[in-house]
Amino acid sequence: MIFTRFYDEKLAAASYLIGASHTGEAVVIDPLRDPTPYLEAAEHEGLRIAAVTETHIHADYVTGARELARRSGARLHLSDEGGPDWRYPYAVGDGAVLLKDGATFRLGEILIEARHTPGHTPEHLSFLVTDESMGDSPLGVLTGDFVFVNDVGRPDLLEKVAGMAGSAERAARTLFRSLQRFKESPDYWQIWPAHGAGSACGKSLSAVPQSTVGYERRFNWAFQITEEEEFVREILASQPEAPRYFAQMKRINREGPTILGPYRRPLRLEPSRLPALLSRGVIVVDIRSAAEYAAGHVPGTLNIPLNQSFTTWAGWLLPYDQEVFLLSGGGSPAELDRAVKDLAMIGLDRISGCFGPETIESWAQSEGKLETTSQMSAAELAARVHQEDLTVIDVRGLSEWKTGHMAGARHIPLGTLPERLDEIPAGGTVVVHCQGGSRSAIGVSLLQTRGRTNAINLPAGLTGWQAAGQPVIRD
Repeated sequence: MIFTRFYDEKLAAASYLIGASHTGEAVVIDPLRDPTPYLEAAEHEGLRIAAVTETHIHADYVTGARELARRSGARLHLSDEGGPDWRYPYAVGDGAVLLKDGATFRLGEILIEARHTPGHTPEHLSFLVTDESMGDSPLGVLTGDFVFVNDVGRPDLLEKVAGMAGSAERAARTLFRSLQRFKESPDYWQIWPAHGAGSACGKSLSAVPQSTVGYERRFNWAFQITEEEEFVREILASQPEAPRYFAQMKRINREGPTILGPYRRPLRLEPSRLPALLSRGVIVVDIRSAAEYAAGHVPGTLNIPLNQSFTTWAGWLLPYDQEVFLLSGGGSPAELDRAVKDLAMIGLDRISGCFGPETIESWAQSEGKLETTSQMSAAELAARVHQEDLTVIDVRGLSEWKTGHMAGARHIPLGTLPERLDEIPAGGTVVVHCQGGSRSAIGVSLLQTRGRTNAINLPAGLTGWQAAGQPVIRD
């Protein structure tokens, strides 16, 4: 058996290619939207992708199952569990094989068996993998977002992102029952989850890529709870904020993602085009680092640095119904391609053009002075914190806020900042902070695009505040 794991650091998402060496057939499970890595891996191993499947309707990225099936000529295999509201409308038209609990399909000596494991979502499947050239029992299970290393999938997303009132508790109870059945599995089964540390699909995922049923039975917190009521309380407590774009992902993935086909690089535009676009209120995202942006940027551009968190904050802050333009500091095709592909991973496909680094210099020459981002040190803030015209905005997550925050600060998580602008004074001085300065830099950038020129970044964040000997409090 050929087994390859793919991992996207920005999405903290794992996908898998499993191949039968005897027949050269392969299946890909939970692929991301870019089919290239799977096609290249299959070619390298001398495999033909014959089947593509996914464990559930994902909320954190656009599934690549449909795209990969179309590009490779593989047959789609999709869940037929969860009731009519959780079936894929495009499945029949795409010729998909519909899978119920216990359904199997084969790739040479590899047998795949679907197990219905609801709770994270109603239609969720896990896949048992048996290599019959080695034995007649499964060697492991692809658990998707059902069981992670050190955690289990959160059951509250449908209520929080899809507005399904009351569904979180029902799903938590369903998840508990699924776990009770799963706990009876053999110790030696390998567990291959669909996410790792950093994913918002759980609250304490490990960075370890795989585990076993026996290990999780002993050490995973969710396996230690035997009473349903206690489990419901614990699983629903302190879940991380669900990014705004998760609702879009659920809709897109259920209805069927648009087939992108071969990658096409957006047109690189002349700098002279930028003023007219900004005057129309078009969104232009400067993907340079926060430090570069702070030193000088085109007024009206939003800074989301092209780093590990780029996809997350783009999903939180960019609209799906408007065109977006990118502004690059390096200007290399590779950098722009990476940004465009990262955005496509979460369905932000309306990238209408790109600007290179010469655009910034051109603006300074033709339109006037570049805008900068004001910075404040922890010591300066401590000296001014009691001034009546100063407001401190903490843009960290709720769980971070609860562990400790500045006295008198207002808590507005970064992802909710656009709709909560009326809570921020238009006058005086507004200091924005997070834990270490990266999220607050984006927050100040967003405020500047909305005309709030009184916003200042605290680059040292709460870490620097505490290092300077300043106190934090807990509510």
